[in-house]
Amino acid sequence: MFFSSTIVPCKYKCVILIRSIQSVRMTKKPTSAVVVANGQFPTHPAPLSALLEAKYIVCCDGAANDFISNFGIPDAIVGDCDSISPENKIRFEDRIYPDPDQYTNDLTKAVNFCISRGIKDITIVGATGKREDHTLGNISLLAEYQLRVNAIMITDYGRFTPIHGETTFESKAGQQVSVFCIDSNPITLTGLKYSLENALLTNWWQGTLNESLGREFTVSTQGRVIVFQAF
Repeated sequence: MFFSSTIVPCKYKCVILIRSIQSVRMTKKPTSAVVVANGQFPTHPAPLSALLEAKYIVCCDGAANDFISNFGIPDAIVGDCDSISPENKIRFEDRIYPDPDQYTNDLTKAVNFCISRGIKDITIVGATGKREDHTLGNISLLAEYQLRVNAIMITDYGRFTPIHGETTFESKAGQQVSVFCIDSNPITLTGLKYSLENALLTNWWQGTLNESLGREFTVSTQGRVIVFQAF
């Protein structure tokens, strides 16, 4: 991986310079990565910090256009190549990994690409905003990814974490929390304003707009759940 502050003009020149230094020093195969989806490019410090600290960055097809304009050069560009600009497709041909499969979206192709390279921890940014059907699909895919890799999603508003089983989250009093049940399994919530015990949530809205009471809360279920914590 090598970034250059002189190749691509961008809004975060200091970020590119820092990442250039980090990239030259990195010689080991990365075990973690940030995947940039082709939604709204992030502006909040949390997802931007994830990009800055990333050891390896993979863009989903057209997401490379915004990333190159705003941040720098990704390590890999993965997808069916129907939305990356013709200019970038030519300039960065050496780091494009085309995948024409139309039965998976570009986000899943990028995650599969990371897994094939032994990457175990994936942070996804830029997966929300723009078209709502893409947003819902990208969020729900976290439940699929957790079976094979440790994946989280950071947006401009908070963090999505997929879980299975009992999980305790660090939090703070007053933090907004939403819980989305993917499977029809009873769920128990403790440490939240609206606690539940072996309740069955049959629709996504039923677990939204809860609130943490303190430094941590616990979600317990045998099904797949996606937990959202607002910043």
